[in-house]
Formats: sequence, structure tokens, C-alpha cells
Amino acid sequence: MSDRIFGAFGVFLALGYAYAALQIEESFLSDAVGPKAFPLIIATIFGLSSAVIFLRPDAEPHWPAFGRLAELAAAVVVMVLYAELLPEAGFVIATAFAAAYLSWRLGSTLIGAALTGVGTSVGIYVVFHLVLGLSLARGPLGF
Repeated sequence: MSDRIFGAFGVFLALGYAYAALQIEESFLSDAVGPKAFPLIIATIFGLSSAVIFLRPDAEPHWPAFGRLAELAAAVVVMVLYAELLPEAGFVIATAFAAAYLSWRLGSTLIGAALTGVGTSVGIYVVFHLVLGLSLARGPLGF
């Protein structure tokens, strides 16, 4: 029964996402595909996947223990905080902390997680900002 609820929720979420994508206004300078194409592709894949879960649920779904659900909830909180703190802390700092926490929860040691967080944020910064010239959120240190 829980798979059917999850599948139905996913279908409705995908429909809402598609509706929001259709509300994107196109400028006269857009490319041939337009800004709606990628969100609509995501909504379609998400909707079809959710429909499969709804139509073919597991007979006996296995739910993780409460501790594991709490870890998942903490990861969601970290991602929400990341999105909220990104403009104030900047890309490099916010990404370093978020990646370090998530790496630690995936099994890295504290030092390994810290190195992963810093390496991930600096690596993405170098590729997207310095090499490709894309704008990333600037933090209090100017990068």
C-alpha cells in the first residue's frame, strides 16, 4: 500500500512540476529548444517512474529502521540549509560543508569527509567558474 501512495504522490508531483515548467516565459532570444524542454523531460521521466511504482508495487516493501530514516531526514535538512545559505556563505563555503557532511554520512572518516567537501567545492568552482566562466554565488571572501 505504501508504494501506491508513494507512486501517486510522485505522479501528482510530476504533474505540478510540468505545470510549473509550462509557466516559464520564453524570451525572443531563446534557443531552438527553449527553456521549457529540460524541465518537461524531467517531469515526464519522474511521472512515468512514479506511475510504474503505482501500477507495480512491491508485495512487501521493506522500510528502513527509524535511525536510517532520521539520517535521511538530516540529509534533506542539510540540502535545504545549503540552498538557503548559498547566497550568504557563497558557493565554495556552502558546498564544502554540505559535501563534507553528506560524505561523512556515507561512511567517510571525518578527515576524509572534510577533504572530500573541500575538494568537491574547489573542483566544481574551478571547472564551472574559472574554466567555463559561469557565475556562482560569491561569499564573504569574494569567491
